[in-house]
Amino acid sequence: MDFKGKIALVTGSSRGIGKATIIELASKGCNVIINYVNGEKEAEELKKYVNNKFNIDVMVIKADVSNEEEVKEMIDKIITKFNKIDILVNNAGIAIDNGFHEKTIDEFKKVLDVNLIGTYLVSKYVSVQMLKQKYGKIINVSSTNGINTNYPYSIDYDASKAGVISLTRNLALQLAPYINVNCVAPGWVNTEMNEELDENYIKEENKKILLNRFADPEEIAKVIAFLASDDASYVNNAVIRVDGGY
Repeated sequence: MDFKGKIALVTGSSRGIGKATIIELASKGCNVIINYVNGEKEAEELKKYVNNKFNIDVMVIKADVSNEEEVKEMIDKIITKFNKIDILVNNAGIAIDNGFHEKTIDEFKKVLDVNLIGTYLVSKYVSVQMLKQKYGKIINVSSTNGINTNYPYSIDYDASKAGVISLTRNLALQLAPYINVNCVAPGWVNTEMNEELDENYIKEENKKILLNRFADPEEIAKVIAFLASDDASYVNNAVIRVDGGY
């Protein structure tokens, strides 16, 4: 895979799967935009690492993907600097896990706003540029929780990730034939989001996974990079589970 000269925006990329995706794309020659909302220190450290290790251009932008004005400003900054956007990875996501009856409407809405509305907003404004170019790759990060590994404590997260899959289908139809829109649905991944899981719970979950372990973020990033590449030129409207055989 050769991404030389390509421009990629990865939302929520100061840590976890997003960070791994930035590094994976940069290692293949892609110019990258690191987006964050809270992790300024991590984003700047990642920028420094990528700058030192790879011969590419990197940009850092703070923007809340659930805020339409901030999204528009972010896209304008990218177009002003690079004149194009070839790849969008909608990775930004949050989870607020608590009991079904304890969960508040504000918590539920916040999760939907970031995970689902954010994916819609960034895709909406990036795709305008991609359609002008008659070229683009959009990869949405959903979850197996959006398919069939439901978890009552994350009922809002599960609903948002199911929505991302539905959104992927509609975007693929809306943006054809110039833009490939695909989705990855990871299972358990060793990220900050899962650091506080109970040790016994992790052991029980590992027993359900054919590979007997959680994924590393880099393993998800490699699948995202494939979908972002021209090697996947005929892959469209697909949802790829990356869950170790859960």
